[in-house]
Amino acid sequence: MSKQKKTSPKNYTEINLSDPQYYFNREQSWLEFNNRVLHEALDPRTPLLERLKFLAIFSSNLDEYFMVRVAALKQQVEAKVSKLTSDGSTPQQQLDGISKRLLPMVSQQHSYFEQTLRPKLAASGIHILDYIDLNQEQRTYLHRYFKEQVFPVLTPLAVDPSHPFPFLSNLSLNLAVVVRDPDTQEELFARVKVPQVLPRFLPLPQDLQWQQRGKSAVWTGVPLEQVIAHNLDALFPGMDIQEYHPFRITRNADLTVEEDEAEDLLLAIEQELRKRRFGGSAVRLEIQAIMPPALRDMLMDELDLGEQDVYIVEGLLGLKDLMSFVGLPVPELKDPPWSPVVPVRLRNPEAGRIDESISHSDEMEDIFTAIRRGDIMLHHPYHSFAATVQRFITEAARDRSVLAIKMTLYRTSGDSPIVSALIEAAENGKQVAVLVELKARFDEENNINWARKLEQAGVHVVYGLVGLKTHTKILMAVRREDGCIRRYVHIGTGNYNPKTAGLYTDVGLLSCREDLGSDLTDLFNYLTGYSRQVSYRNLLVAPVNMRDRFLALIRREAEFCRLQTENGHSTCGRIVAKMNALVDPQIIVALYEASQAGVKIDLIIRGICCLRPGVEGISENIKVISIIGRFLEHSRMFYFFNGGNEEVYIGSADWMQRNLTRRVEAIVQVEDPTIAMELQEILGVMLADNRQAWDLQPGGHYSQRRPPVNCPEVSSQQILMDMVMN
Repeated sequence: MSKQKKTSPKNYTEINLSDPQYYFNREQSWLEFNNRVLHEALDPRTPLLERLKFLAIFSSNLDEYFMVRVAALKQQVEAKVSKLTSDGSTPQQQLDGISKRLLPMVSQQHSYFEQTLRPKLAASGIHILDYIDLNQEQRTYLHRYFKEQVFPVLTPLAVDPSHPFPFLSNLSLNLAVVVRDPDTQEELFARVKVPQVLPRFLPLPQDLQWQQRGKSAVWTGVPLEQVIAHNLDALFPGMDIQEYHPFRITRNADLTVEEDEAEDLLLAIEQELRKRRFGGSAVRLEIQAIMPPALRDMLMDELDLGEQDVYIVEGLLGLKDLMSFVGLPVPELKDPPWSPVVPVRLRNPEAGRIDESISHSDEMEDIFTAIRRGDIMLHHPYHSFAATVQRFITEAARDRSVLAIKMTLYRTSGDSPIVSALIEAAENGKQVAVLVELKARFDEENNINWARKLEQAGVHVVYGLVGLKTHTKILMAVRREDGCIRRYVHIGTGNYNPKTAGLYTDVGLLSCREDLGSDLTDLFNYLTGYSRQVSYRNLLVAPVNMRDRFLALIRREAEFCRLQTENGHSTCGRIVAKMNALVDPQIIVALYEASQAGVKIDLIIRGICCLRPGVEGISENIKVISIIGRFLEHSRMFYFFNGGNEEVYIGSADWMQRNLTRRVEAIVQVEDPTIAMELQEILGVMLADNRQAWDLQPGGHYSQRRPPVNCPEVSSQQILMDMVMN
């Protein structure tokens, strides 16, 4: 990395670096991250269907945020928790701040969809219509569809003295229906749940599509809830339909499992998953602006919600369902397609770009031979996951010389070829041990299913350590070669998930270095057996030594600057760190102290950042950027100048308390100088981004970078795609 001119350190011993004024609130910082996601939907430079995608991601992010973070804050308020966060906020103050910041963002999202995106989609042949816009022929078709496909699924639930208010499941879309009995003139309330087993948006057949310039549109249809609403007389025969109003519920969905008391963790997690579906207090009510106050108040009372828990919007609810339109066959409305390449070290010169679906054995040498020639860096999704990590596991499963395979599995896809390869390995007589993290949030059910399949195939399945999530991404194949044992390893920053590997940026290292093999052997023994391993040859392991090692690396840069100053030299220390989030107070204090000593620090943090950059006397040597683009920036990379003996690390951990103290994580130092330079180049490309990068300001807001006049836009993700092509 390039060195910058050093400013002379001052005496800052009187400053309390733990003062709340030097920290951003975690919740507000996350909201600013999601606001940057929303901006991608608002940015006219983003292709139309990609804008729709980011709009859906914004909504999906909020769902999880309310189910976990807001729910936890509400529980703290109920329990009268008085502990302050690093920025000095109480739980109630945080809830108040969330509502104040979020309401205008949600309003902006919905108004943009209704007023801008829907017309633009229609102009491109994608007509998301309201039922009232349909002609009679289209209504007749949907009426028939309703009777045949929808009506049998629906269950109207009355609410009266003999029918208590029904339970409303998490993330359910519902219709609040008011009917009048023509005999008694009494108004009655009922609830109809919009079934999630049916498509949210119902398409019209080809012959009923809207026409544009003599051609059928790409897609024409209506929301399912409107089809139900306009056929309510079938659900309430003999009643007069007075009004109906859609509403949506979000509930607390975080799991609570006392692991040390659970004899069977698998069973305990399954029981908690049932509670997530059918229990948990309500934390948010979404309604349309036209809902009458009396109906809104009744729902709030039944759900025990306050005014700040109600989000009133114009137009459709549940915009995360818009993701279904991203798959429409209109490439001109999407980002240009990207096909990952095979790293040069893993292909023959004539092999070049490959088809992800084909077998690689015919065109490439075995992967173990390639790894023996030297460490190999992987950078997904620029590099093919199928031709690298997936291939490594598949070849290990089939190679007669491989004796054992060990790996951690935090998240994987529903049709995982990784799990299939592990099952094949066990069937081939190899010793296979897999640590499946059952507490991977919102992937628990998927992981339970895979754990059972693995166990049935004879794989040794373990579920991690009590009180710790196993978040590390490690894999090892033990191979007999010429009478000796050699261990091949993969250490990465992302999950062993072929689907997300095409969407998330992650880096990984393939190696057969003896020190890494020994370290991973010790780490797997720590995970599967009884071990109090406290030292590792190369790895930084949480919760064992990672925080202390990172603190030492940061302080080493600060000490180097102090010594340089004392000796009259101008060379400064340098730190560049890329991660998803920075929250840990001890790390932040160490970074502040390094900044005060003159260390130049660049942080690339996609999401939450509680550090306040650019504060005179505290952090004027620290800059923070966030990059939001077509790929989710998920990799973690750490660079330290170290007096010219530069060091680069990669791994699974962010600088958060939970990663450093409540998870099992692994960070590896990259020793191959060529790979270390590649990683530094990647960091440099990201720091130069002026298309998708946002600068964090001392006041807490982010400003999007713009290229200087007469200079081109530089998108780091596009540059990296071009780099692997060359």
